Amino acid sequence: MSFFLFFRKKYVTLYLLFITDIIMTQLIIIGAGGFIGAILRYSLSGLVHRFTGSGLPYGTLAVNVLGSFILGFFLYISEQKLAIDPLWRSFIAVGMMGALTTFSTFSWETWQMISSGLWLHALGNITLNILCTLTAVWAGIFLARAL
Repeated sequence: MSFFLFFRKKYVTLYLLFITDIIMTQLIIIGAGGFIGAILRYSLSGLVHRFTGSGLPYGTLAVNVLGSFILGFFLYISEQKLAIDPLWRSFIAVGMMGALTTFSTFSWETWQMISSGLWLHALGNITLNILCTLTAVWAGIFLARAL
């Protein structure tokens, strides 16, 4: 009886180590995607801001629209057309696009406009972000279906 319990405990320990290894691998892959997505966000947002000025946060809008398009395209392709490894899905969808899109930044910038009394700017920012990102998701899915 004690040999069976020892064997079972050892098996459970090996199983937990295996699961922990899988989770750590996925977390590292998500982190690597997040690293790339954050650099893309910083670079693209800054580039757009340099060209458009500071009237509205167009840099944030640009990365949200781009990220929404890529996410819609990629997730549709990976669910409907191609068998993409779950680790690649995590890398791109959770890591890269999670870091690229900036809903928290969008919310903060909108709040700053509201608290500064720029209600029309805030309304324009909300409207542009919602409509453009939803349109970009639709366009990504539309393009993915056409392939």
